[in-house]
Amino acid sequence: MDNSEKLNLLLIKLENLLLRQQGFEAEIQALRNEVSALQSPGSVSTPPTINPEPIITAPPRNTPPGFVAQHSTVPQPTPAPIPSPANQTQPNFAERFKRENMVKSDFEKFIGENLISKIGILILIIGVAIGAKYAIDHDMVSPLTRIVLGYAVGAGLMAFAIKLKAKYENFSAVLVSGAIAIMYFITYAAYDFYALIPQALAFALMVVFTSFTVVAAIKYNKQIIAHIGLVGAYAVPFLLSDGSGKVGVLFTYMAIINIGILVLSFKKYWKPLFYASFGLTWIIFSAWRLDLSSTNNYFSLALLFSTLFFLIFYITNLAYKVSKKEVFGFSDVVILLLNSFVYYGIGYLILSDNKNSTELLGLFTLANAVIHFVVCLIIYKKNLADKNLFYLILAMVITFITMAVPVQLDGGWVTIFWVVEAAVLFYLARIKKIVIYEKLSFPLIFLAFFSLLEDWITYYDIYNGNAAIITPILNVGFLTACIFIACFFWMFSISKKESEEPVAWIWMRQILSYSIPAILVFVIYITFRIEISKYFNNLFELSKINTTPKTRFYDSISEYNYNYKTLKTAWIYIYTLFFASALSYLNIKKLKNTKLAITNLVINIWVIIVFLTFGLYKLSELRDAYLLPESKYFIIGSFNIGIRYVAIAFFALLIVQCYQLQRSGLLKKDLKTMFDYLLYLSILWIISSELINILELSHSEGSYKLGLSILWGIFSLFLISMGLAKNKKHLRIGAMVLFGITLIKLFFYDIYSLSTISKTIVFVSLGVLLLIISFLYNKYKHLIIDDAKIEN
Repeated sequence: MDNSEKLNLLLIKLENLLLRQQGFEAEIQALRNEVSALQSPGSVSTPPTINPEPIITAPPRNTPPGFVAQHSTVPQPTPAPIPSPANQTQPNFAERFKRENMVKSDFEKFIGENLISKIGILILIIGVAIGAKYAIDHDMVSPLTRIVLGYAVGAGLMAFAIKLKAKYENFSAVLVSGAIAIMYFITYAAYDFYALIPQALAFALMVVFTSFTVVAAIKYNKQIIAHIGLVGAYAVPFLLSDGSGKVGVLFTYMAIINIGILVLSFKKYWKPLFYASFGLTWIIFSAWRLDLSSTNNYFSLALLFSTLFFLIFYITNLAYKVSKKEVFGFSDVVILLLNSFVYYGIGYLILSDNKNSTELLGLFTLANAVIHFVVCLIIYKKNLADKNLFYLILAMVITFITMAVPVQLDGGWVTIFWVVEAAVLFYLARIKKIVIYEKLSFPLIFLAFFSLLEDWITYYDIYNGNAAIITPILNVGFLTACIFIACFFWMFSISKKESEEPVAWIWMRQILSYSIPAILVFVIYITFRIEISKYFNNLFELSKINTTPKTRFYDSISEYNYNYKTLKTAWIYIYTLFFASALSYLNIKKLKNTKLAITNLVINIWVIIVFLTFGLYKLSELRDAYLLPESKYFIIGSFNIGIRYVAIAFFALLIVQCYQLQRSGLLKKDLKTMFDYLLYLSILWIISSELINILELSHSEGSYKLGLSILWGIFSLFLISMGLAKNKKHLRIGAMVLFGITLIKLFFYDIYSLSTISKTIVFVSLGVLLLIISFLYNKYKHLIIDDAKIEN
């Protein structure tokens, strides 16, 4: 059959289905009319005529392409006559009455056959327990008689349950579960309290009861048997406890019960049973271990049984899913993670409380990773489950390896391991499309970052406390930071390759898209800043001179060259100017990222403000240290003056990069006006600072007031000239504001401290400048008028 014949057949089938749909709609409408007629007895409904729809017959074989099938009428079955309303009322009422009674009977059946029986068997067990305890407390019967009577009650209840199974299966299942609980009760009492049976026989009987419970639960297919028979057996040790502290017996008893649940999980997957056993076991064990406080008693016992419980629940949780090849649900994942971390927490507590095993904490953490790795390897080799389970357990391996590093190691090694692991997981997630690894890398990225911050804080603490000398560049801290930078740069290059596939956690990817480059830039800056600090800190420590020798009663007095401290700060400002310039250049020439461009602008403005305020002040301190040295033991060179011009050169470089950034188009807004203000204000600030510097070097104290007023007036004239030449109104307005500030400064600050000659010079100079400004406005007023017309 070629494609054209197949297409014709599909079209015919589609048409037939549409015709049948129309027939169904007509019948539905007829039923609606009948319902309306029953609701309004006075009206007479006329059933609509259902016309037989033509059925399209299939074309003969070898039909040429383009053949259109013809409609052929096929007799449809005549619809049955619709009964009259009078005849319809009685059956409808009977059906409703039957349905209401069925709901009532179902509820009554649930209470009578199900709920009452469970409550009854529970009350019976409690009654037997109370009666037995009363008989024990009052020595009414001998211990052997108590045990024999207990087994007799359990056996009788079991026999009665088996007899009723054929006709009353649900009731029989409840009785079987009660009988099993009684058997557990009696066996535990016979061994633990009366020593009537040896330990081996007691455990053998419990294994038999557990096996019987498993078989019974499977045969009856009733979860209630397992619940009452197995989970209910947890209460036995506590009901009969005399405080003897035989925890080994208790945990062995619990382990046997849990093994029964493990076997049952291969046949059935009853989640409530598993959850109850899981919760009760860990709650009982955790409560016991926490109650021991920090004592070293039961060290081996606690470690042995916690490991046994962990393995039982681990295998139980995987058994059914792996055997049936079912996908793990949310609750399964929660139980798997909870079991692993509860066991790890208890194990960590056990080892840390024992003074002889604290060094094994890292090995214990790594052992957890090995257990998960072995399971992961078996699942992968045997192809036992879906990929999600494989990746989940592999994630557990990675998690425990991650935890083992800080437990066993310290310092930079933790940071190195975490950042490398985060980078590898990020690579596997983005390149190999293993989504779960990106979720695992997310916390690791920030863990590695915070670990690096802790390393830096530790370095400063060591330096401030012990004045340690650390060689710049050639140290572990710098190596750690370089590996961190390399890993983050790798992740940044991977993150730029956008994937078209849908992402489950979009918010996480958005956070990473900003966090990775931000952390990368921050770490690069701080890394080299710290190395600069290390260099000058070493110089400061090496400059130490003992001016007074140590005596019996007094310590020696030492002198340090504090000029190195100020030089360190100055070089950090220079480095910051260079870093901001380099970052802007890299983005303009290579990256061309608009988001980074906004960040560049903010960083550049912030660095400019900080340098103009605090940076120039530190440079003035270097000048003062050169002019007026504080210590006679150290020689302050002229580099204290020269470094000022190095800093100004890098400041000019940053201003140029701001200009290039504004012209690059990455900012998507016209910021020419803002850049003009930034440029000319920076120039005014620098030349004002330089004027004060020159006056200080020439020992012209007090002349800076006169000089600044004249300088600001000349700069105002310069701004007006630039505003007229380039037709920039904002420059002209800025010049007027500056001139106004100069005049205010002159009349309210300068005039009181200036001599007559100085006042004359200032007033004459400013007067001349004002006349020149007025002349320029009159000469070029047509430019200002044309500018105003253009704006309007």
